[in-house]
Amino acid sequence: MATSKLMRAIRVSEFGAPSVLKLCTDLPVPSPGQKQVLIRVHACGVNPVETYIRSGSYARKPSLPYTPGSDVSGVVEAVGEGVHLLQAGDRVFTTGTVTGGYAEYTVASEDTVHKLPDSLDYKQGAAIGIPYFTAYRALVHKAHANAGETVLVHGASGGVGIAACQIARAFGLKVLGTAGTSEGMKLVLSSGAHLAFNHREQDYLDKIKDATSGQGVNVIIEMLSNVNLSNDLQLLDFGGRIIIVGSRGSIEINPRDTMMKETSIIGVALYNATKKETSECAAALFAGMEAGWLKPAIGPQYKLDKVAQAHEDIINSPGASGKMILIM
Repeated sequence: MATSKLMRAIRVSEFGAPSVLKLCTDLPVPSPGQKQVLIRVHACGVNPVETYIRSGSYARKPSLPYTPGSDVSGVVEAVGEGVHLLQAGDRVFTTGTVTGGYAEYTVASEDTVHKLPDSLDYKQGAAIGIPYFTAYRALVHKAHANAGETVLVHGASGGVGIAACQIARAFGLKVLGTAGTSEGMKLVLSSGAHLAFNHREQDYLDKIKDATSGQGVNVIIEMLSNVNLSNDLQLLDFGGRIIIVGSRGSIEINPRDTMMKETSIIGVALYNATKKETSECAAALFAGMEAGWLKPAIGPQYKLDKVAQAHEDIINSPGASGKMILIM
């Protein structure tokens, strides 16, 4: 391009509070290198992990300055050398970016760019990446959940929770989900849960126990383990597994609670996925898009200049209701 194009993007130059997210209006549009794709971004998912990275508290720190965001959807603008499966004009979503997704354009490696089916819009495309790949890893690769088992999605109305409900339901599990608001509970039911519970009610754990006829559940997908882990251990049936997707602090548990029923507590982190696991997951999710059960529910939407508020809200809002996204 003779004239170098400019774009708006968020830049983080120091780790800290949401206020370190600065909108720049005159950044050069990046160029795709070997096996890379340039995407004109329509929407980008906001995930809790991006707030941990921004604050500097996460195990993996990017070098500064950087642009956050991995889950974009949009249209391929240009492809680099050696790219054969994608071309300019393709509708796509990503599971990672090279230059950051909170931007009007982003460069991504070809192997993290997937075609977005016509049945899903760009907002939904931005809600697939981290939530659905994490939910699949938790349920299938870590919990080894089987059809006929019962799963409790503890915190089911946010991005990962909705994904977990849809996948578990499609794979033949009995699905129980919790949310903190009545709106969240409705969303959990429409996302495939057989039953929904309000985790702000005093006796909700008893209600879950009753729903399993006192047996307990086989798998718990846990979004807030620093609050729920000790209670989760009481809810498991023999050989039950708690999969830790999220935690925001520490908690005391009694290890003896795992012994009688020989239960397990297993952590999950998406960045450990092998190429083979990722392509298996992608294949399963594409089948879900074709069959129609993979349908992200969109929640709060923010313009790029309101991203600091988005980071504030994803951590502090009283109850999730759908997937938070940025709109370019």
